[in-house]
Amino acid sequence: MDCEGCERRVRKSVQHMRGVTQALVDPKMQKLTVIGHVDPDKVLHRVRHRTGKRADMWPFVPFDMVPHPYAPGVYDKKAPSGYVRNIYDNPQPSSLARASSEEVRYLTAFSDENTNACVVM
Repeated sequence: MDCEGCERRVRKSVQHMRGVTQALVDPKMQKLTVIGHVDPDKVLHRVRHRTGKRADMWPFVPFDMVPHPYAPGVYDKKAPSGYVRNIYDNPQPSSLARASSEEVRYLTAFSDENTNACVVM
């Protein structure tokens, strides 16, 4: 999407589909977000057919939706901040991606911002 006309054409191609409540275009990330109860394959087909542009599913998900966000094949330098490559068909939030309170306590024990941290270095 290079101009406002392209953005408008992409947004209007899906805006009046049955089940779509909101269509948001992010030109910086070249991303169309469709909110509502609609089949993703129908949205892709409609965008491709009405605009003539290439359309794919967004390949990135928030990093906490993947069990091991820095594993090979998941971490991608081209991904926006806070996102990793989607390797699952239906990602679910994972408890492994977040540090437990015990891990946080050990990590902050040696932090420079912690005034009670160990001084031995």
